[in-house]
Parts: sequence; structure tokens; C-alpha cells
Amino acid sequence: MTQSVFPGLDPATYRSHALHDQERMWPETNCYVDLWIEVLNALALAPEAMLGFTLTQDFEGDQFTFFKVPLEDLEALYGIRCTELAIYDRIERHVAEQISRGRLCLVEMDSYYMPDTHGVAYRLEHGKTTVAINRIDLENRTLDYFHNAGFFHLEGEDFNGLFQLGEAGGALPFLPYTEFAKFPKSDPSEPHRRREARRLLRYHLERRPQDNPVAAFASVFPQQVEAVAERPFGFFHKYAFNTLRQLGANFELAASHLDWIAPDGTLADAAMAARRISEVAKSVQFQLARAVTRKRFDALATVLAPAVESWEDLMRVLADRVD
Repeated sequence: MTQSVFPGLDPATYRSHALHDQERMWPETNCYVDLWIEVLNALALAPEAMLGFTLTQDFEGDQFTFFKVPLEDLEALYGIRCTELAIYDRIERHVAEQISRGRLCLVEMDSYYMPDTHGVAYRLEHGKTTVAINRIDLENRTLDYFHNAGFFHLEGEDFNGLFQLGEAGGALPFLPYTEFAKFPKSDPSEPHRRREARRLLRYHLERRPQDNPVAAFASVFPQQVEAVAERPFGFFHKYAFNTLRQLGANFELAASHLDWIAPDGTLADAAMAARRISEVAKSVQFQLARAVTRKRFDALATVLAPAVESWEDLMRVLADRVD
């Protein structure tokens, strides 16, 4: 029997949210934030409201923070309660049970079996990613799921691979980390969301890094790239994803949040500074590829300077105008 949370949703006709428009600098950000953008899109709710947490991104020494919407923000803004789901039986049975109750399951999956990653991971390499499962049919082995910038379908052998069906020995397979979301009977009002978004923006601004994280990254960037150049070329993509892409995508979303929260334009210069960080990260990613190929790293010493300055500008403007 087929179970679904949003019965009318069809991967063949689904339209992604504008935050995933291909004209943006970073049409995809990371799997967790991307799927929440699309889940809120399916609910006809504004995902821009949740993005105040982007101000807290820091440089962690070997990567930028893998930014994720705090679960308490989802509840405050949208009334969505998301928490860990205990897995003690086969994962697909748990998923089917929760979907039958109108709850969305967020499950760590292996992108090797996910056809939407064709050309990147699908049937090429195993990798951990998070999806939100909207529909499951255990008998016919089909699945519809939110992942990255869209809504997709898989079936057959891919379904078997994701859920490790047919594994020898009869023991339970590896049990992935899983969350499930409970939706409210009625959505909070738009004025409520705007008040809460403003409150959360103030809260996350107070939690911003004490020291400029872009400056911290810039100070080690050339040495890190020199080490990356000694690794197989595929490692370059992993490094770029966890550094420049997380930085750039984070602050492009921050700019969209500031545009949404201040439609009167009072935070337009702050949004411009955030977009400048994103633009620099995008440009430097191309320079990174050239540096790794040519093994020339001297030019990387100053390429992040405009983003360093823009982070200072962004935080100064917000500190002055957000109350």
C-alpha cells in the first residue's frame, strides 16, 4: 500500500523554490538546508524566514560550519516539531508507519543508489546524504523524496540498495540516523513568522563568531590548497564543497533572508555585503581549481580579502540596525 505525506505531489511536475533557481550563484547549498527549503515550498510557506541562523557560520579549522537550520527555529517559525526517530526495526517499516501518520521522515541515505545524483555519485561512489521521504510503497518498491534542490522518484534495485534489502545473514542492516517532522494542525500566521524571524535574527546575530571566520580561513587557505594539490584530483571537490561552497551558499542565503525580513530596503546594504561574500567564494573556487592544476599557490594569499572586508561590513550594519 502506498503511503504519502503530501498526496498531490508528483516528481514529474514538481517546481523547485526560487532559492534553488539555476540563476543563483549557488543553486544547491547542502542536503539538509536544501530539503527543508523544498519541504516548506511544498507547504506553501516561506523558507526565507528560517535563514537567520546563517549569521552563526564559523571556520572550524579544516572546513566551514555545515550550516543547518536549528530545529527550535522550525518550531518557532512554522510550528513544525522535528526530533530523532528511534530505529530498532527495518528502516522502511518505520518510515511507512510515520508517513501513515502524516509525518515526514528525514533519513541519512547512500547517494550511490539515488538517481538524482547521476554523474556525481549515482552508481559511482558511496556517500552520506539526507533525504525527506514523502511517499513509500513497500510492495512495489517505489519512493518519492526531497533531496538537494528538488523532488525525485526511485524504484526497484535502487530501492533495494537504499534499504539494504536482501542482505545476507538475516541481521538488521546498518541503522541510519533518522528524524521525523510533525506538522501543526494549522500554520502560524504570516505576521507571527515575521515577528519570530526578526527575533531569531537578533538571537543569531548575538551568536555570531567573535573573530572574522573568513579572515581565519584566508590565513590558512594557500597552505591547505597546496596540501590538496598533492591528493588525487577527486579530493579537490570534497575540499571545495566543505570550504568555499559552504561559505558562499551560506551567505547567499543570508542575503535572501535579509531581503525577505526587510522588504523596505533598510537592510539592503547588509544583503549586498552578504552577496559579496558569496560572489567572492564562487570566484575563488575557480581560482582554486586552476591553482591545484598548475600547482601555483602564491596568488591565493589575497583572493579572499574582499570577502573578509564584506563580513566585517555585514556584521557592523546588522549590529547597528537590528534591534
